[in-house]
Order: sequence, then structure tokens, then C-alpha cells
Amino acid sequence: MSSGSKRLKNLQICRPFVFGNMAVPLKEDRSPDIPTDHTHSWTVFLKGVNGDDLSSFVKRVVFKLHETYANSTRSIEEPPFEVTETGWGEFEISIRVYFVPEASEKNVVMYHHLKLHPYGPEAEQQKTNGATVTSMQYDEFVFNEPTESLFEILTKKPGAVLPSQKSMLVPFSVESENEELDRLSDAHAKVQANIRRLTERIHVLEQENAALQSL
Repeated sequence: MSSGSKRLKNLQICRPFVFGNMAVPLKEDRSPDIPTDHTHSWTVFLKGVNGDDLSSFVKRVVFKLHETYANSTRSIEEPPFEVTETGWGEFEISIRVYFVPEASEKNVVMYHHLKLHPYGPEAEQQKTNGATVTSMQYDEFVFNEPTESLFEILTKKPGAVLPSQKSMLVPFSVESENEELDRLSDAHAKVQANIRRLTERIHVLEQENAALQSL
């Protein structure tokens, strides 16, 4: 086993980050290169809490956009780990994170639903004002039994940054959690409606079958 690749038993290190997007409505004096049906400019990103640098242990971040975008797979090799585009629709973006070789860690993937439009009780007012829409989620990279090299990178090298206070991200987390709860509630309602339709259809088929058997 090479120097630095030995894993430190019974040790766990976490590093917080946020991912999500910001979007702003396009103005009438937009660039002529932007398609006329595009309504927003948006940026999807992955970054450290309060701007903490992740590049000491993150090698690259790959964003997979909707297939209608040219070069829909965007690999970002250095910070800021973000992609800026324009568009008119919301869709799911996969974000795959690759760590530096010294970490000897598998890449991780997360998903973010691109948000372009305001959400909540003040949505209409925000839409009228052309307010910037921000949708962010808090998460943590968890390294179980990290290599000695990764431990050195995260804790001892000059410039190593310890995690910022998670409490500072509570508004973002609560907002995202509420949005996710609403989406789950809508999905649950749709599933229940489908179940009712299928149940009714099965009942009709059973009646038709019984009628045929009685002939």
C-alpha cells in the first residue's frame, strides 16, 4: 500500500456544501444570440458553505442538463463549479462530483430540479418585480475512514478550511424542504388518483367478465 493511501480506521470527516440554482428573467434588451422563446437566465452550481473552497478535494463537477441543450454534459474542472445558460423550462439536472485521486473515493451524484419561477405566498409580487429566484439545498460530503492523504488535505494543509456553521443555511434548507414536501404531496395525490382510476377500471372489467360468464 502506497504512502498516504492507508485508511484511518474509525474516523469520519464531513465537509458541508450547497447546490442549486439562481435564475433571473431576461430583459427586452437581451442579446440577439439568445433564442426568442427563452425567458430566463440561470446558473446551476455546487459550492462550499459561505464560499468555502472545495477544490482541495473536489477534482471536477459534471452537470448533466436537458438533452435539448448543446453539449448537455458540462464538465467543470475548477471553481467556480457552475454552469450558466438561458431557457424557458424547468427540468432535473444531475450533478456528479469527482474527488481528487488522493481521496480514493467513488464519485457521488445528486439531483436538482431547476427552478425558474418564484414560489410561495409572495410569488406573484416577485414575478412582477422580476426578482431573482434562488433554490439551494444543504448537504455534506461524508468521508468514512478517509485516506491519510485526504485527511491531510482536509485538516492540515495550508489553506484548509473547517466547515462553516450549518445554522447559517437554515433558511435555504427549510425553503427547499417545504418545496420538496409540496412536490411529494402532489405526487402522492396523483398516485392516489391513478389507483382510484385503476380500481374503478378493474371493477368494471370484473362486472363485464361476470356478465359474460352468466351467458
